[in-house]
Amino acid sequence: MEDDDLQLSASTLSALQEFMQEKDARQKRFEELKSQAEADDEERKSAATGNAAAVTMEDFEADWNASQFWYDEGTSRALAEELVEGVGEEDHVALVSAPSVFVKLKNLMKDGLVPKCNIHLFEYDNRFALFGPEFTFYDFNEPLKLPLKFKGFFDRVLVDPPFLSEECQTKVRRLAKSWAGIVGDNTGRPDAIGSQQQQQRIIVCTGERMKDVVNKMYSKAGVRCTEFEVRHAQGLSNEFRCYANFESERLKWEKEN
Repeated sequence: MEDDDLQLSASTLSALQEFMQEKDARQKRFEELKSQAEADDEERKSAATGNAAAVTMEDFEADWNASQFWYDEGTSRALAEELVEGVGEEDHVALVSAPSVFVKLKNLMKDGLVPKCNIHLFEYDNRFALFGPEFTFYDFNEPLKLPLKFKGFFDRVLVDPPFLSEECQTKVRRLAKSWAGIVGDNTGRPDAIGSQQQQQRIIVCTGERMKDVVNKMYSKAGVRCTEFEVRHAQGLSNEFRCYANFESERLKWEKEN
């Protein structure tokens, strides 16, 4: 085979160069964000007033091999708004393996579009460590290997287990039960959540095929499947469902047969 036969066409080469340029630009942007996040406390305070550039999920390329599939804009915003509706500034909200909702919440709070509260991301991808104390590295294989200060610490939680397996669902639920403190068994009483439902919210997003597993693990916490459609930015062949222990205009429970 001649060497000329192995050469890329002009159009293919141009597309490859464009891809590499976009990748370099994204990496440069990420390094700038990382440097900004490593600024001293005084700079962080000024950033909080709106002087810093907003971070978006476009700054984080999803790694499909690591089971990373970001929500689209509409889904991220809807879940963010539902999670913090009615919260107070002293409330604590946990997001487990849901960085796109976390980032959306950061920007909505910055723009004054949702109530302010304390939010925290538990995530395996260390790129999100640029959010400093609002980030904690989380490996679902070690659900209880987290600082003791988080035990029973959170008022609301949103979880999106990274893999569609019963093992992963079980381990993530163990985190929610032990550290969020609100995903317990509630002694099986049907009214256990009712009086505190406005304050304590649980949202679980996962594949449709995990429906029976989720129902088994969270039913005593009042969590039920909703009609809300979860969409992903790059599309995803697996049908996703949203479960919650409360109803709203957007999150309507499915009617039981």
